[in-house]
Amino acid sequence: MIQGAKAKDHYDLEELLACGRGEMFGPGNAQLPVPPMLMFDRIVKITEDGGAHGKGYVEAELDINRDLWFFQCHFINDPVMPGCLGLDAMWQLVGFFLGWSGAPGKGRALGVGEVKFTGQVTPNVKKLVYKIDLKRVIMRKLVMGIGDGVLEADGKVIYEAKDLRVGLFDAKDLV
Repeated sequence: MIQGAKAKDHYDLEELLACGRGEMFGPGNAQLPVPPMLMFDRIVKITEDGGAHGKGYVEAELDINRDLWFFQCHFINDPVMPGCLGLDAMWQLVGFFLGWSGAPGKGRALGVGEVKFTGQVTPNVKKLVYKIDLKRVIMRKLVMGIGDGVLEADGKVIYEAKDLRVGLFDAKDLV
């Protein structure tokens, strides 16, 4: 286990970028992607025993502006954030939770049980909020987090994902 990872309950953009460079949890351990694939600006809350199931909770935010890269190409004259990017953000947060919890290994998305989109992210949206409730955290030879997530656009739930699964793996097993 990585020592001292749970020292904080929130992270700003500079800290998230350090995680993306591999500086937060150490070599060979969980990393976030870096921009443009990092899909949130800050983690405002992370707890090991919070959430609907008492297994952990993560909440993060992304400020929306017209200059975000995906609006330029998806779609011309009809800008909308691809739904897969919101889903990826939820996987990113489950993986971050595992690294923050002290588990070793590189994160990989393993799947999702169900996804429902009931709205969209356009340049008119001001802020996204991602909320992840961990349902199960396995910390044995297999390291895996399973959680449910929602994406809120300006306070309205527009994406729901059930059974988001992320695992951490030794680098030699990822070849």
